[in-house]
Amino acid sequence: MTGIAETLARIYEGAIFVYGLVLLLTYAMLAILSIIAVRQYVKRSSYHQLNLLAGSPLAPGITVLAPAFNEGLTIISNVRSLLTLNYPRYEIIIINDGSTDNTMEQLVDEFKLVEVDFAFTVKIRSQPIRRVFKSTDPAYSSLLVIDKVNGKSKADAVNAGINIATFDYFLCTDVDCILHKDTLLELIKPVMQEPKKRVIAIGATLRIANSCEFDEGVMTRMRPPRQLLPRFQEVEYIRAFVLGKMGWSYLNCVPNVSGGLGLFDKEIAIRCGGYDHSSFGEDMELMTRMCRYAYDNRIDYAIRYIPKTLCWTEAPTSLKIFRRQRTRWARGLAQLTFAHFGMFFNPRYGKMGLVIFPYNFFFELLAPIIEFTGIIVYIVLSIMGYINWPYALLLLLFVYTYSVMITTIAILWDQITFRYYKSWREVLYLCMTPFMEFLLYHPLIVFFSLQGYYYFLTGKKSTWGNMQRQGFGKKKS
Repeated sequence: MTGIAETLARIYEGAIFVYGLVLLLTYAMLAILSIIAVRQYVKRSSYHQLNLLAGSPLAPGITVLAPAFNEGLTIISNVRSLLTLNYPRYEIIIINDGSTDNTMEQLVDEFKLVEVDFAFTVKIRSQPIRRVFKSTDPAYSSLLVIDKVNGKSKADAVNAGINIATFDYFLCTDVDCILHKDTLLELIKPVMQEPKKRVIAIGATLRIANSCEFDEGVMTRMRPPRQLLPRFQEVEYIRAFVLGKMGWSYLNCVPNVSGGLGLFDKEIAIRCGGYDHSSFGEDMELMTRMCRYAYDNRIDYAIRYIPKTLCWTEAPTSLKIFRRQRTRWARGLAQLTFAHFGMFFNPRYGKMGLVIFPYNFFFELLAPIIEFTGIIVYIVLSIMGYINWPYALLLLLFVYTYSVMITTIAILWDQITFRYYKSWREVLYLCMTPFMEFLLYHPLIVFFSLQGYYYFLTGKKSTWGNMQRQGFGKKKS
């Protein structure tokens, strides 16, 4: 038995070594490709281009869709933020998804809304729309507010907005997000710059709004979050967007566009059925079906990412809300993988089947399971005396150092390129966070992910809950 145990231990250690090596090499590749992609973006971008586009009558029309459920604390400042967007042809549709607080009343009073008759064709199934409102004030002529029956999901709310949307592209965002005034100009550029491929989705970097300063829905001062949990999320977002998704964008292998900020081709979204209201990861699920539709119909498509921060969102500050968010994300990933497993290593779906889906399966879905089982196995092996402790500790130190290095590179590269923070002291403050992330934050991610998988396997019921917003800070006078 001793010989068998030693053999199994060596096989397991070898498998984990190969798995870890592939993951580390992938991160290194993404870091290099991200630097190349960001440099290309900076080289091609200029304020002159944005000004020309802002004044062009040929700019594609865009509908901004923002679902709202019990967002009374921040709804007015958030809508005002959307009204400051700089773009020649756009409309804003706020979808009040059956709020039980004073969200709808605030909107009616603040923006002088009145109920109007509005004819539209239902192309995607959603809960019924009860009323449609427009403003009597010409200053808010681009604003449309829908009051609908609660659909118990963001997906159902967005589908209702898509049915009413006028233009060929729609921007999906959360009403609690604050957008940069040039968001629409930046996101539409890849559509107009792509010579051959049909750009079906574009995303951009999201950042944490906690501790930043805002004035009437406009971000005036970026700061790293003071609270530790939001600061961990800020570091995670920088690494995921600036390093991860920009690297994948260079290869046209973007795995998903964030639900907080994404521009989509409305025709493709409608043809593939819109958002799935039963999905817990509706943004990734829609992206997968849009790609699948493109491959099935031989559409040469592209998905692009913008490295510039165009959106700020309020991060959970309590473990309870954070747990609910991350278990939902993990459950959505498991649900998506199960529903579309036929794409796994399927050459019919090109990069989606051969690169994106396998990566998500092995290094996103399985990672928490492998980490958790690895801890158990190493505890058992240590009790049995099969652990080479000097080697194990050296390996742990290497993984820890590597993770800190990758995250620090993303933070510094982002700051050097865009200068978001006014002082390097703030950057250094943020760079200290990765040293704690491995020990404090990452175990939470693993645990909540496993909880999400458990909910998926057991079919535990869940709804689109309220995140209990704290509101955005104002500029200090």
